[in-house]
Amino acid sequence: MSIAEPILSKQRIKQMHQSKHWLDKTLLDYFDAAVAQFADKSAVIAYRKGQAEKDVKTYQELAQLSDRLAAGLLKQGVKKGEVVSFQLPNIGEFVVVYLACMRIGAISNPMMPIFREKELSYMLSFAESKVVFAPKLFRGFDHQQLLQKLQPSLPKLEKVCILDDQGLEAFMVDQVTAEDRKQFEDRALSPNEVFLLMYTSGTTGTPKGVMHTANTHDYSARKFIGRTQFNSSETVFMGSPTAHMTGLMYGVSVPFMLGSTTVLLDQWDADVAWKIIHDEKVAFTMGATPFLADLSDSKSLEQCNHDAFRLFVCGGAPVPPALGRRASQRLNVTLMTVWGMTEMGAVTTTLLDDPEEKVFETDGCPYDGTGVRIINQAGDLVPDGEEGRLQTRGPGNFVGYLKRPEDYDTDAEGWHETGDLAKIIHSKYIRITGRSKDIIIRGGENIPVAVVENALYQHPAIQDTAIVAKPDERLGERAYCFITLREGQAVTFEQLQEYLLEQGLSKNYWPEFIQILEAMPRTASGKIQKFKLREMAATL
Repeated sequence: MSIAEPILSKQRIKQMHQSKHWLDKTLLDYFDAAVAQFADKSAVIAYRKGQAEKDVKTYQELAQLSDRLAAGLLKQGVKKGEVVSFQLPNIGEFVVVYLACMRIGAISNPMMPIFREKELSYMLSFAESKVVFAPKLFRGFDHQQLLQKLQPSLPKLEKVCILDDQGLEAFMVDQVTAEDRKQFEDRALSPNEVFLLMYTSGTTGTPKGVMHTANTHDYSARKFIGRTQFNSSETVFMGSPTAHMTGLMYGVSVPFMLGSTTVLLDQWDADVAWKIIHDEKVAFTMGATPFLADLSDSKSLEQCNHDAFRLFVCGGAPVPPALGRRASQRLNVTLMTVWGMTEMGAVTTTLLDDPEEKVFETDGCPYDGTGVRIINQAGDLVPDGEEGRLQTRGPGNFVGYLKRPEDYDTDAEGWHETGDLAKIIHSKYIRITGRSKDIIIRGGENIPVAVVENALYQHPAIQDTAIVAKPDERLGERAYCFITLREGQAVTFEQLQEYLLEQGLSKNYWPEFIQILEAMPRTASGKIQKFKLREMAATL
């Protein structure tokens, strides 16, 4: 029996079917159709940093490999509804495991390669994972040693599968039998059963297991395809981790839904990325602001022909307007901004033909069928242009947190509390202004964190900036600013104060402390972990 119980009412199912937002199609339906139509076409091209040879798998090869692994998991005793975890980087084997889990009705649980003992112990135990896949070594870290250390304390974890030079071969059967294929059919998950478990990125410090069905996942992917006008003849490049919703949905699911080719890079490197964009004639990629900044600042940009490269979709955090304009000009591509969450994938995007003020000053408008609203603390709608709590509802919204139904935070009408602050501008477009915990109240006056951060982002010496609250006995809170500098740059606190004065920013909003860091603490998807900065500020 599955441990993943979706919060999914008959009313919601009926509404989604009547509106035709849910089509009851699984990713395997799309993948099998792509195999039939594009058998010899490259499905996945995987690059590993520091290795000249790339790993290429056609749709037919990928189908054969994933079926052999699926049959191997059957022999390991994995039952329908049990969780299979995989802590794999952006490599071809990640995709094989993902497809194999779906084939036998197991729940896929991709985990970031950066997770260590504390995170892994919690996540594997909480999910009651039956099997876990991991590389022997990745980026110098011994995953095999750690998992072997953890296994005795995880009674539900029956098999630790470590990938060596032979990849997944040791865990596959040589030949898929008719009985295996009958079990594939018998175990097929319905479109409303949980097929995907992803832990939240950890910007707040408390990971929760987000559950998705084929229907919620499919809706978000289809709407994204419509917005980007991506097609089967174009190639996707994904440097963002496939263990994150960005990499998984838009680097794996979307290409397979169309029968296109996806190109993966196991470790982010902007210079390598540009070579890939050139060699593979990449049309589209997606990532957080650090990926965009790195590509635009890379010296390899000048040396690459990237005529096929037409679209960069930037999400994960609001794009500072100064960065957006600079990157758009240097890359000579269309830039789309997007806002979303692990809980629902992309919710809002800008449009391909949107003017600059919408692309650089908003986080887009919602998909057809998806609602967004801004409310105050009392729960009342606020006027356009006024900041408040952002709520969303729609076909892409998740179906609960694993074993924590009390945290679902979705009302009877389907509105989910996102934890983000936002305002509506340009009629139906939203602008994320911060997280609810980003509010800094200094002496009773709210400080608009995003406004100050955006002003600082325009300073030529600043690479990244983040402002958090520092507790204060007299004023309640003070604004503490962390920055990283561009290479070869320097700046003083006094110079930043003078700069903010020139920008016309009220002195009441100025940060009272500045700390220069070598690098911001980030999740693997690129989001700044402000909870860590708040912890740091409290001790300074």
